[in-house]
Amino acid sequence: MKSVKIFSYGMLGLLTALLVISCEKSFDSKTTQQTNFNGSTIAQLHIAMVGASRNYLFVDANQVTGALMTSGSVFPTTGYGFSLTPGIRAFFLKDTLTATTQVPITFAENMQAGKHHTIFIYDTITSPKQKTVVDNIVIPADTTARLRFANFIYNPFAVPAVDVFSWKLNTNMWTNIPVTGVTDFATYPSYVTDTLYIRETGTQNLLLKVTLTGGVTAKRSYTLSYRGSYRGTRTSTLFANY
Repeated sequence: MKSVKIFSYGMLGLLTALLVISCEKSFDSKTTQQTNFNGSTIAQLHIAMVGASRNYLFVDANQVTGALMTSGSVFPTTGYGFSLTPGIRAFFLKDTLTATTQVPITFAENMQAGKHHTIFIYDTITSPKQKTVVDNIVIPADTTARLRFANFIYNPFAVPAVDVFSWKLNTNMWTNIPVTGVTDFATYPSYVTDTLYIRETGTQNLLLKVTLTGGVTAKRSYTLSYRGSYRGTRTSTLFANY
């Protein structure tokens, strides 16, 4: 009888241990984790195209994104980027649904060592396009942040360029930014609530009002992406680059 009790207790302990292990959450890492970025290149992906809903990104035929990406998504969401080996890299973005109407997009980029890049996917799912920029990341010595503007609004015909007016600064931060234009980073006060007015260049014709509640973090760099449909729903995405 004593041996039976010991066996029962042992089995109970084993089952408890297995239950604990099965309940542990694991991190689904699609890329090799790296903490030393010397000699590497860093990339971020932003989907600004209209109508995206189930996208995965592949680099050199290897899937690098885990969660499905939709219009407005940024990968990674942590505000830095993912590491790649410098040189010519092959990128492939596709919708995961077999019956999708989204056209896959394939492109190659020369990823520069020691540089930070942002890849913008824009237009529509039936005609996706991409633009890759090298980000001029500079960490401010004071308590300011840095902000830039990217114009990826969609329209089948040409639309006017835009100005971006800051209520807090009482001035245009950027002027005459055309579609697919990406500005350099500008000094911007941190920890402030501001309203940015996106207008047709040289006019008071308001296209979109963007309220930044709670401000941005000191010493960080951000991108404000103006996207959506010019004749439909205009919207924006604010994301950190560093």
